[in-house]
Amino acid sequence: MEFDQAIAAHAAWKSKLAKYLKNPDHSLEPSKVAADDQCELGKWIAGEGRKFTKLPEFATVKSDHARFHKVAADIVQRANSGQQVAEEVALGAKSEFATASSSVVRSIMALKAKVGSLVSV
Repeated sequence: MEFDQAIAAHAAWKSKLAKYLKNPDHSLEPSKVAADDQCELGKWIAGEGRKFTKLPEFATVKSDHARFHKVAADIVQRANSGQQVAEEVALGAKSEFATASSSVVRSIMALKAKVGSLVSV
């Protein structure tokens, strides 16, 4: 997976979660959402991406991604328990979800820049 694909795969989660919040039908389980190694990006981190483990930027991607899944799982848990989880509040620009999501994108971009600078040297 290329870095831009990783960002796109991650961004798809926001759409998936927004759709789910409109109709929380229990098709998403918090424990599965919390598993940061099951999504496309998580599988890359645990697999092909491991070649970057010596770079501090990779560690940041990994920790930001884990935090993102924890936050997403919390939103799913609240929705599944019947709490009203308004999309604007849960996924809005200043929400914990948006902050965690933005951190993942920024850390992937930083890793991409680092790897690009190493290749061009």
